[in-house]
Amino acid sequence: MVIAAPISPLAPHPLLVFLVGLVVLLLLAKLLGRLAERLGMPAIVGELITGLLIGPSLLGHFAPQISGWLLPAVPEQIHLLDAVGQLGVLLLVGITGTHLDLGMLRRQGGTAALVSLCGLIIPLGLGILLGANLPASVTKGGWVFALFLGVAMCVSAIPVIAKTLSDMKLLHRNIGQLTLAAGMIDDAVGWLLLSVVAAAATVGVSMGNVTLSVVYLVGFVILAATLGRVLVRKVMTAASKSEESGPAVAAAVIIVLLGAVTTHSLGMEPVFGAFVAGILITTSPAAQVRLAPLRTVVLSVLAPLFLATAGLRMDLTALFDPTIALTGLAVLAVAIIGKFAGAYLGARLSKLSPWEGIALGAGMNARGVIEVIVALTGLRLGVLNTATYTIIVLVAIVTSLMAPPLLRLSMKRVAHTEDERLRKIDHDTWHGVRGGRTESATDGPDLVAHQAAA
Repeated sequence: MVIAAPISPLAPHPLLVFLVGLVVLLLLAKLLGRLAERLGMPAIVGELITGLLIGPSLLGHFAPQISGWLLPAVPEQIHLLDAVGQLGVLLLVGITGTHLDLGMLRRQGGTAALVSLCGLIIPLGLGILLGANLPASVTKGGWVFALFLGVAMCVSAIPVIAKTLSDMKLLHRNIGQLTLAAGMIDDAVGWLLLSVVAAAATVGVSMGNVTLSVVYLVGFVILAATLGRVLVRKVMTAASKSEESGPAVAAAVIIVLLGAVTTHSLGMEPVFGAFVAGILITTSPAAQVRLAPLRTVVLSVLAPLFLATAGLRMDLTALFDPTIALTGLAVLAVAIIGKFAGAYLGARLSKLSPWEGIALGAGMNARGVIEVIVALTGLRLGVLNTATYTIIVLVAIVTSLMAPPLLRLSMKRVAHTEDERLRKIDHDTWHGVRGGRTESATDGPDLVAHQAAA
């Protein structure tokens, strides 16, 4: 019997470069994220700019020697940072899943579903149409790219939406709650569509392959909603009985990663499994308060690192090409117009006022971190090249920047209601006593924003 020699550990120099890279990325991401917030912008803007500063757009362009030492163009070295980023994004998406308040969806169901449906179909259709007609010199062409662009145009970002509404003190407003409810539906459908497109990109577009992918997807959702729901609730409830948060945090991480492993092994995107796992974790109200340390680590450390590494793959010098720049403007216009038109139409069909429709469009237009995840998925699958990846990440930045001023403008023209006043009192009371109170899944959007801002 031949015993294989043990694999050598990471050599000192690659380890040093990896650690220095982590320190530089996290330090810059936190500093620039805080600066962005002081300037009234979402932190994601500063965190993505980190990658722009030390990536090919700036440092790699003006000081290639320094950039080459800090981020050597060696696949193994880059993969070390990628591994950290992948762990961060899976846990981030899992936390996003825990924001899905099923009780609020039931209460806001009809209007939220109509707003979400219109806000999905219109940008999806416009994105597919645009993707099919973009010049082949810019894109990789084909229907897979067109479908992917459509999915990228229709997503929203619950963490960014919740944080924006919380910062602007709009969570108690009816529009704030409705925006969250519609955004939650958007997130769920968006991950489902992304998994279908990813399967088409990896196994090809044929009726048999797509049908099999849909069967796997539906089967996974049904299994998660039945057996998975019961098992996860029992595991999380048992783990939450400890006085320490450790067991619950470990159980949540394992559940999220198991969800990712399951969908990835079925040919779907791992982020979809992580998102569904996050939703299942919310079925144990006792676990919610125990997961605060996990949210802090993910949102304060792993998420900024992921966003910084995502920015590393952007190359703004590609926009110097007039064709690519025009393509970027077209994609940005379709993203904004499609989401605004869809949300506005859904609001008007639900008999909401024009200003309420504009406020809904402004909130749901924020793509944030979800758009970045979609873009990285497209790059990994080979659907996007550097130019189209840069364009889609720019959509995430621009739409996230647009949300606060447009919400401020429109909500000034939406009258307060008595329900909102009572909800505001309850919101203030919750924030005043939450240190001595057990949080639960019934806390609704207040808990969503608290988790997003943790």
